[in-house]
Amino acid sequence: MVRVFRQVILVIVLAAASLSPVLAQERDPQAIVQAMVDHLLAGDFEAAVADFSPEMRQALPPDTMQTTWEGLAEQVGAFQALVGAPQVTEAEGVTLVVITMQFDAALLDMQASVSAGGQITGLYFRPSETAVPVEASAADIPADLPDYIDPEAFEERAIVLNEGTDWELPGTLTLPVGKGPFPAVVLVHGSGPNDRDETIGPNKPFRDLAWGLATQGVAALRYDKRSKVHAGKMAALESMTVDDEVIADAVAAVRLLHQTDEVDPDRVFVIGHSLGGHLVPRVAAEADGVAGVVILSGNVRPLQDLIVVQTEYLLGLDGELSDEDREQVNRLEQVRQAIENLNAATPGMFFGAPATYWIDLRDYDPVKVARSLDRPLLILQGERDYQVTMDDFALWQEGLSGRDNVTFISYARLNHLLMSGSGPSSPAEYEQPGYVDAAIVADIIGWISEN
Repeated sequence: MVRVFRQVILVIVLAAASLSPVLAQERDPQAIVQAMVDHLLAGDFEAAVADFSPEMRQALPPDTMQTTWEGLAEQVGAFQALVGAPQVTEAEGVTLVVITMQFDAALLDMQASVSAGGQITGLYFRPSETAVPVEASAADIPADLPDYIDPEAFEERAIVLNEGTDWELPGTLTLPVGKGPFPAVVLVHGSGPNDRDETIGPNKPFRDLAWGLATQGVAALRYDKRSKVHAGKMAALESMTVDDEVIADAVAAVRLLHQTDEVDPDRVFVIGHSLGGHLVPRVAAEADGVAGVVILSGNVRPLQDLIVVQTEYLLGLDGELSDEDREQVNRLEQVRQAIENLNAATPGMFFGAPATYWIDLRDYDPVKVARSLDRPLLILQGERDYQVTMDDFALWQEGLSGRDNVTFISYARLNHLLMSGSGPSSPAEYEQPGYVDAAIVADIIGWISEN
């Protein structure tokens, strides 16, 4: 499972799928993870990695663990306190332990995967889901909704994607009030274990889009991502690709909409955000009956390149790069270069994913696939986005120039979450409550009406 390039890169995330059965009953996963946290807080990084699997320790040795932990503090401020009790769940032979941490500028969840043999095989940090419920519905309407959302104009229905398979995913279908059939969209997430709303701190971009579009007569299907619902099973995949992480479920969502009575099968669109935007041309090429594609802050540059660029940007927000910062960037650059030379038999994990994942992405050209589509495209980009920048927007424009069915729009004040702000964007901005900008919803509605 890819755990490094989410909507917010907060820490270098690494994982391995070692499932050693040694001493399975003699070691308590919660105690193992708590001990790691205690050592991190004490600054004893050698002890912090003592329970890592061999693959994890190779990828994240003590000095890199120190750089990673200290880099996290540079992004979200100093550690303040642990919040609440650890959450412990079992997932396909792996124990997942989530510990919530309060930092100066953010509330984060640290999730560690512990094998049956008591080894830590995966680790990442994400904006906490503690402060805001993961699943919001029309029954949980905030008091300060933007004007483009009218709760009386839509209703929501629970759905199950991939029903009857090993990869069932819970989701929500948001339907306009009325008879229909309605045009409809599938919302395709960015990287990481996203919920159906793409929750980032107090913000829920996919919920905003679904409610805003349904208010204007367009149905929306969103679902919890496979890497969230089936984290252990995904971590255990030795030959994982973006087909497993994203494509298969998005194609299934398109198929489900075609089978929904209230949906017009000739007007089913796919909307991808971030990595989802990178991949939705591929979704449209593989799914039957996609009427058009919307790319929101979708990268053209390879994911491994963006990991390095984003990290350097974040480390430099204080105006300069220290020697330790440069060392961290150099380490990432070495992994990036290694990815360029991978083959399917290369062992180990690279930015938290196996060689097969990176080879699959390396062989995919989003512009080339988009150019091959005979359907309309809408490409939207925030000009303040530091994660997927105007450089990527320019690459879309260059690669799709001359096409009369492609629309490009950029927004001067919008960040990666498609929310308005000013000045240089940073992860701290994502912790401020907000909504997707009204112009995004209006432009998508206008484009769907034209197509």
